[in-house]
Amino acid sequence: MTVMDEARRGRITEEVKAAAKEEGLEPEKLRRGIASGKIILTGYARGERCKIVAVGEGLRTKVNANVGASSEFSNIKIELEKALTAVRYGADTLMDLSTSEDLNEIRRLILKETPLPVGTVPIYQAGVEAIRKHGAIVDMGEDEVLRVVENHAKEGVDFMTIHAGITQGITAQLAEHPRVAGVVSRGGVFLASWILHHKAENPFYKNFDYLLEIARSYDFCISLGDSLRPGSLADASDWFQIQELLTVQKLVERCWRAGVQVMVEGPGHLPLNQVEANVVLHKSLCKGAPLYLLGPIVTDIGAGYDHIVGAVGGAVAAMAGADFLCYVTPSEHLALPTVEDVREGVIAARLAAHCADVVKLGERASRHDLEMAQARAKLDWETMYKLSLDPVRAREVREKGKTKTDACTMCGQYCVYRILPAKQTGCI
Repeated sequence: MTVMDEARRGRITEEVKAAAKEEGLEPEKLRRGIASGKIILTGYARGERCKIVAVGEGLRTKVNANVGASSEFSNIKIELEKALTAVRYGADTLMDLSTSEDLNEIRRLILKETPLPVGTVPIYQAGVEAIRKHGAIVDMGEDEVLRVVENHAKEGVDFMTIHAGITQGITAQLAEHPRVAGVVSRGGVFLASWILHHKAENPFYKNFDYLLEIARSYDFCISLGDSLRPGSLADASDWFQIQELLTVQKLVERCWRAGVQVMVEGPGHLPLNQVEANVVLHKSLCKGAPLYLLGPIVTDIGAGYDHIVGAVGGAVAAMAGADFLCYVTPSEHLALPTVEDVREGVIAARLAAHCADVVKLGERASRHDLEMAQARAKLDWETMYKLSLDPVRAREVREKGKTKTDACTMCGQYCVYRILPAKQTGCI
């Protein structure tokens, strides 16, 4: 029996109780959300050593951090350090996106050594193994693709990106209606190439019922990948993106009928004025299924600073109803992220999520903002450090210069709170 089955039968499990306590909600409210499909629960595949995380309507906006080695650079110790850094700075989940020869070892180590739910993208491993066994990605067999999914499930992977929405019919239009940035999803490219080469249907779409059987057996969450997300502002909200979404809409309903948890992955590169509309469209078509976004990236010229670009888009998207933000690092579009990039990416995404939650959740999210304002008015630096998302960085910045007063070096003796203490104005 799956988590969704249990919720539909009215059972409040220990996992539901744990997630409800974390969210500050009544367990019954969380159970109803899981039963309806508007909330997913993850983190139970590895038992007590993994944190239970709920994602969806009415909950705190969650943040995912991607790690993983590439064919250009692979170091297992560094990837584990990245994962642990993401944990340290407050990520809610991890995804291993490795495409290196040692991807099995990296995934298993992350599953073993980290306390957060872990997601994967099975088509990556299927592609890597196809090159090693057959010489080309397009030579991977349908059974080989599905076997990777089941193997990841056996190991305790909590959620998997399944690119089932890119169909043979949609792919056939790519040559006739070219995009500026083409297909930028790596998993989407693997499958589009396979479809065009074999003149056959996407193995994930064709075998979706079998995928649902695997998902039910191991009770992992399917994350429906957006293979045709826009990779540039010029491609935003185009026919390909929307057509895939219409396919995904039907797949969401099939997941729910099977009692399988599902979330939907969204775009991509979008101009700021299209972000809210896209979130509303996704949520409406998919009947409130949790929405998981990369960014969105709201300008194409932020190379080196795309963690900031993603945070701007993510705050607007989460305020409009997105539930889950995948972080973007300063290395996006440029290189494999470093450990420091992971730290920067997690903090940027968490700030975006929190800014949105202040609007969505009100006092449930904003109480620390009030406490921070009160600490600032008292020049209580230790409390300010403690309340910061990155206390270490806050302390470093404050203490990098010597001060003659208890104020900072910006204002010194002219600090407003030294001239007119807040308590004298009745503000505290």
